[in-house]
Amino acid sequence: MPKQIESNPLLDRLPPHLKQFIKPQNYDEYTPIDQAVWRYVMRKNIASLSKVAHKSYLTGLEKTGISIDEIPSMYGMNRILKEIGWAAVAVDGFIPPNAFMEFQAYNILVIASDIRQLENIEYTPAPDIIHEAAGHAPIIANPDYAEYLRRFGKIGCKAISSKKDYDMYDAVRTLSILKESADTSQEEIENAEDRVNELQNQKSEPSEMALIRNLHWWTVEYGLIGNVDDPKIYGAGLLSSIGESEWCMTDNVKKLPYSPDAAFQDFDITKPQPQLFVTPDFAYLCQVLEEFADTMALRKGGHRGLAKLIESQNLGTIELSTGLQISGVFTRMIKNEDNEVIYFETEGPTALSHREKELIGQGIDAHPNGFRSPLGKLKGINLAIENMSPRDLKAYNFYDGEYIEFEFESGITIAGINITGMRNIKGELILIKFKECTIKYKDEYLFKPEWGTFDLAVGKEIVSAFSGPADDYSFDMVSHNPDMNTIKRTYSAKEEELHALYQAVKNVRNGENTKFSLEAVFAIIKKDHSQDWLLAIEIYELVYDRDLNFADHILKHLEVVKETKSEIKHLIDSGIEIITQNTLIS
Repeated sequence: MPKQIESNPLLDRLPPHLKQFIKPQNYDEYTPIDQAVWRYVMRKNIASLSKVAHKSYLTGLEKTGISIDEIPSMYGMNRILKEIGWAAVAVDGFIPPNAFMEFQAYNILVIASDIRQLENIEYTPAPDIIHEAAGHAPIIANPDYAEYLRRFGKIGCKAISSKKDYDMYDAVRTLSILKESADTSQEEIENAEDRVNELQNQKSEPSEMALIRNLHWWTVEYGLIGNVDDPKIYGAGLLSSIGESEWCMTDNVKKLPYSPDAAFQDFDITKPQPQLFVTPDFAYLCQVLEEFADTMALRKGGHRGLAKLIESQNLGTIELSTGLQISGVFTRMIKNEDNEVIYFETEGPTALSHREKELIGQGIDAHPNGFRSPLGKLKGINLAIENMSPRDLKAYNFYDGEYIEFEFESGITIAGINITGMRNIKGELILIKFKECTIKYKDEYLFKPEWGTFDLAVGKEIVSAFSGPADDYSFDMVSHNPDMNTIKRTYSAKEEELHALYQAVKNVRNGENTKFSLEAVFAIIKKDHSQDWLLAIEIYELVYDRDLNFADHILKHLEVVKETKSEIKHLIDSGIEIITQNTLIS
């Protein structure tokens, strides 16, 4: 039975639309082979990363309590991460980018709790616990980096996606699942890769999400720090890849100074990266992030921001100069000759908020079929409505219960009976309700009396536009239903036997009882599992300096394996080198 999720104060404050992605870790589903894969990668990484990783990585391993010998439990990690103000949750593979970043904004580290297969021990496109726990977690023990990650999440989750972004997310998630599934055919993988390549090759203007995702990739995932001539690694993708962590330090990979231009450098998740970016320090990451954020619709608003929301075809929010926030799926805008938005529409459920809190009586129940409103200043009046005092409103005939006609500078006219108004905390009018209302622009009716009451959004201009709702609780967003979930492996009797052999060797290493001797395990490997190399290395580790004859037999067996599987020769050699040179940092 799946275990319940262990909660804590940081997780308790998450909104429901984020909690829906959390799943139990189910620690007992890790096989002895999974544990051996973790141990091999960690031993290899510690041996090599001690020379090339930023110093925060090794000290962070100690602070976050991540073991070299055992896959970490989420409960244990949370107990220690709590000391640095963070927590971790398990999820099923890739989750949508906005959600991933929003978790970071809440100081939550998202960890895909599955682990790569032995066949993909060097690298997998699928997020896994080696990448997440061994790559991301140690670095957040550095306060400057942790603040960058939190700030990145706060800004990144507001980035507006395009339809292509949503398609790419689905394609990459599918590819990663298929590559980590033991029963996937090569044809299925190739079809999934073709779909990813097809989307990557589509020429289109990059969305905000595409650009900020590039920044995330070149820093959080594949970042280098220091100077371009002698950088160190801090990106989790490099820290968790025993192949690329060495490759990236060669002259085969171009090193470039990090700058906002990195947002326009695309990446290919299926291949080693031909170039990497080097930041001088973690503080500079925040500087670049802020420079990029200044270009986003979140801070610029206007017609471009609204256009991005319309193109995304997804839930988004605009904020007006009064602070009024309208959240929904935007479908239309009208601009004047100066490219100022003079009118907008949403379709479907829409909610109105102020300072990220839904206004009473202005949720989706009040606006189930969309929302529309003119914007701007009134014709012939220097004051904007939002700046009018009660005396000004009276002077311009804005009386509750009275009929009024007025015209915007854009030429949009409104006629109807003023019912009431709503003000913000500063006393500025942000909403006016009318009945029997008619709104016209040129020859088009934008609203008719028979459509019901009309709420006029008061504001001169759009000052912000961003992805998602203003108030997380305005919409039911607990609707994540991916086309494909991570495929759980089933094991044959022969595979179960191999698991038992791995467990036996682990028991010997830990001084626990086992029904198999190391000699017996090795004999079974040679007879029934001749292509397995990792367990032979684990046995060699236990006998290489104690039983030279037995150790020699193991080495000869591994030489045979290398001849038949040349693609893993370097993995075997690395495993033996770590043991014989005794370079492991304890």
